[in-house]
Amino acid sequence: MDVRSRNNVTVSGPADGRPLVFAHGFGCDQNMWRMVAPAFAEDHRVVLFDHVGAGNADPSAWRPERYSSLAGYAADVLEILDELDLRDVVFVGHSVSAMIGVLAANSDPARFGALVLVGPSPRYVDDGDYRGGFSDVDIEDLLDSLDSNYLGWSATMAPAIMGNPDRPELGQELTESFCRTDPDIARHFARVTFLSDNRDDLPRVSVPTLVLQCREDVIAARAVGEYVHRNIPGSELVVLDATGHCPNLSAPEETTAAIRAFLPGPGSSLP
Repeated sequence: MDVRSRNNVTVSGPADGRPLVFAHGFGCDQNMWRMVAPAFAEDHRVVLFDHVGAGNADPSAWRPERYSSLAGYAADVLEILDELDLRDVVFVGHSVSAMIGVLAANSDPARFGALVLVGPSPRYVDDGDYRGGFSDVDIEDLLDSLDSNYLGWSATMAPAIMGNPDRPELGQELTESFCRTDPDIARHFARVTFLSDNRDDLPRVSVPTLVLQCREDVIAARAVGEYVHRNIPGSELVVLDATGHCPNLSAPEETTAAIRAFLPGPGSSLP
């Protein structure tokens, strides 16, 4: 299957620009980057794509065995980079795609120049001294609710995930995005996402990494972002003056500025 069609890959910006690859989170698609990605298209080769099962990716490409863990999604990322022959990639991953980027970079570090992790969480479930933000019961209740009534779950959870109750149009957009996703694939991806544990993968990251954390986030609390920062060697943590789990929509200018500040100027390279 053609990789570009499979993942609905779109490319903009100069062919010789440094590759900047944006990856969306659960229940979303590449459209969620529409207020951030264009700001980099003048001097970067901007690549957007949809995970299989989301957006305009080819639904026939979805296989439960391939996508039984985040490793399958990371393999897709590497195939996209290989198809486009991209190197020195700055991978910008939102939410679950942050850990997908970590896995991809650890698997083939020669392809990557840097990671930008937006609202990352290596594990959502509390475990001993680790506080992921949810108990085992919380996650099982969440998944049971999703299994029994996906549309109802979307209408309830999306505004909470988005935050910013004073801007209900943002929660409505995320609700509609969730509802466009195939319910069966969404249920499967939710289990893979919320039951994943990538804590041991963090210390293996060998490329410069920026952790972008909202000051308030019900999905990935500040303590989680700080954990990711502590466990990725040499990483940088920036706490955005933003609320909710989707600063690419709720605070695009601040998100863009933080990414831009992390990137090197023309002719230079990340340390």
